[in-house]
Amino acid sequence: QVQVVESGGDLVQPGGSLRLSCAASGIIFRVSVMGWYRQAPRKQRELVASISSSGITNYADSVRGRFTISRDNAKNTAFLQMNSLKPEDTAIYFCNLAQIGGTYWGQGTQVTVSS
Repeated sequence: QVQVVESGGDLVQPGGSLRLSCAASGIIFRVSVMGWYRQAPRKQRELVASISSSGITNYADSVRGRFTISRDNAKNTAFLQMNSLKPEDTAIYFCNLAQIGGTYWGQGTQVTVSS
């Protein structure tokens, strides 16, 4: 069984920064992709950024240049550094782990950008 747990969500002012963390536990294969998704009220869940176990990254156009995804393979953790936050970044952020045998989601962490 694989568990994914996010943390780090908070209320922040526009222009501020936050760092989200994602910890995966259980049977984690060496080859996997970890990603951050977000879902705003009344909108579909969308990919924010992803990173493979070899370090290949992918970003949504809306966050490229502001957000940075990273991971620590030894600790099965992933991070999302979010800078220059905007009100439209407000959403529940979900961590996803994809590997052979399954895709696993966390419960989400709330990020609110507001003055």
